[in-house]
Amino acid sequence: MAQDHLSASSPLAEHARLAAFAGEWNGEETVFPSRWTEGGPATSHVVARMDLNGFYLIQDTVQVREGKQSFATHGIFTFDRDDRTYKLFWYDSLGYTPPSPASGGWVGKTLTLVRGSLRGNARHVYEIIDADSYSLKIQFSPDAEGWADVLTGVYRRIH
Repeated sequence: MAQDHLSASSPLAEHARLAAFAGEWNGEETVFPSRWTEGGPATSHVVARMDLNGFYLIQDTVQVREGKQSFATHGIFTFDRDDRTYKLFWYDSLGYTPPSPASGGWVGKTLTLVRGSLRGNARHVYEIIDADSYSLKIQFSPDAEGWADVLTGVYRRIH
């Protein structure tokens, strides 16, 4: 009898670790001047949930600058049991389709994910501060050598 592959697997502890980012969050951010935007302060509202049988963290973010929505993202995080790395599929209101997900892993309380494209390289660094807050740093590099900050923020859980 053939094994039922739709019910054969269950999430691993590595998937469950992503639940640290599940919930509703408010963020205070600094946007750095770049080829995409002028620098300045911003706030973001983040809603994230574990879904699809616990294999994915699905995160939606809306950023506001000067009272208007300035940027939005949809992120899908998972753990790839084949290559043993975390993946981030990132979509945003700039409209670029990523050629592949960002990949990376945890070191202590920090999850670092890097992806490359024809436009350059992006690095997302998420650090758990405590159960109710985390920080995010998004950086850009044309050559994956010297990294420049694009955005930094601290996000606090809404209870």
